[in-house]
Amino acid sequence: MDELFECDAIALAEQIKTGAVSASEMLEASLSRAERLNPSLHAIVNINTSKAKDLIAATEQSAPLYGVPTLLKDLGAEAIDFPSHNGSRLYRDTVYSYDASIYTRIQKTGLIPYARTNSPELGIGPTSEAGVYGNPTRNPWNLNHTSGGSSGGSGSAVAAGIVPLAHGSDGGGSVRIPASCCGLVGIKPTRARLPDGPGVGEGWAGMAIDGFLTRSVRDSAFMLDQCSGSDLGAPYSAPPLNKGFMASMDDQQSGLRIAVLDTDFMGNPVHEECRKAVSHTADMLRQLGHHVSSWSSTIAPDVRDMMMAWTKIVAAGTLLSVRYKKEIDALTPDDVDGVTYGAVQLGKTVSGADYLQSINMIHAFGRKMATLFEDFDVLVTPTLAEPPALIGRFKPDNSDFMDYRNGPDGVFAYSPYTAAFNASGQPAMSLPLHWTSDELPVGVHFASAYGNDEMLISLAAQCETSMPWHDKQVGLIRQFHHI
Repeated sequence: MDELFECDAIALAEQIKTGAVSASEMLEASLSRAERLNPSLHAIVNINTSKAKDLIAATEQSAPLYGVPTLLKDLGAEAIDFPSHNGSRLYRDTVYSYDASIYTRIQKTGLIPYARTNSPELGIGPTSEAGVYGNPTRNPWNLNHTSGGSSGGSGSAVAAGIVPLAHGSDGGGSVRIPASCCGLVGIKPTRARLPDGPGVGEGWAGMAIDGFLTRSVRDSAFMLDQCSGSDLGAPYSAPPLNKGFMASMDDQQSGLRIAVLDTDFMGNPVHEECRKAVSHTADMLRQLGHHVSSWSSTIAPDVRDMMMAWTKIVAAGTLLSVRYKKEIDALTPDDVDGVTYGAVQLGKTVSGADYLQSINMIHAFGRKMATLFEDFDVLVTPTLAEPPALIGRFKPDNSDFMDYRNGPDGVFAYSPYTAAFNASGQPAMSLPLHWTSDELPVGVHFASAYGNDEMLISLAAQCETSMPWHDKQVGLIRQFHHI
């Protein structure tokens, strides 16, 4: 049975279809693995075994991923069957009266969810250390380090081989950051490529979108194909796909204009291991026949403005989420984590005019980025400015939300690239193309023009073939087989 945990979701589904293992046996095995590993990883909450068994019985066996166990992030993906904490004591054991569109599409693939995965409170941190869970989520590669956030529980569970893929979401890097920290594939598609309804029209002024943490490009491509498309009544939609994600993996593109940036957007140096990751990737891309050049621009002031606008929008969004559960004037620091309390206090200072101005700044930034991408097809950077942070470095106790995000040692210094593409709405992804000498993953980040998701997935497939990461992932999973 152990070798089945080394399969990606597509391979595992094939094992179930051929009768090598039943869906019920696979669920029990995944639950057993979770029971053994979760006390050290703290990645999974709200296990609902009986509901998962019901889903096995109710799901069409002809579904493409029938019987493959999976997990839902403890934020979003609202589901009647799976209550959520949303990373918050205020939302503890929230029961939903409806299923989110993304959840119903996940169900139709045949995947069998059985639990939720840890998130920072209301998704506003780069680590998963919310007080509601009692313990921080840890990185399977090294338990002293974070698995990232806000989809950190999903990243930890997939990297440890508990499930082959898990749901996540990304409003400032929250799929790509854990993908980088955990040695996984994390793709943020073009804005509105995936549905947001029916609970909301858009998340964080259109900057947030669902996604998946996977170990293979094909699993990510498959899930994006299955889940793409606007839901009923969506306020806007992404440009239509040409052939789809899976079909685009076979495109053998060459001659792409690839710009490489190994500093942050301000020109500040990044960790040497992150610089190395980009350098090795650039060499590989040249060998594949792409045109690789260094990138420089005058975008630094725009990035600073974008980061300030992003922070105000998220603060206002956090205030709104808290207000659903408690009157803001009655909120105390004991009700929420420090970072959340600080975000609410900042949100109280954001007027309607300030909020609209922030959205205008985000849209202006997107237009600036669109202009820059006329000169190249793909921008390659590190995903993070450093390898995975130590547990506690971004502990959510800093009640100065502006400092937490934008201070000299804040989140944007640690993750200076990802939020830019939430603001612009462009597709972006993190691929596991480098490991440090002490075996910590370092992701490489790729972004393309708005709507160019298929080109990006084609490039991802080329990278997976040329710099394969499967053996690294399997080596880690095997370490956990007998723990």
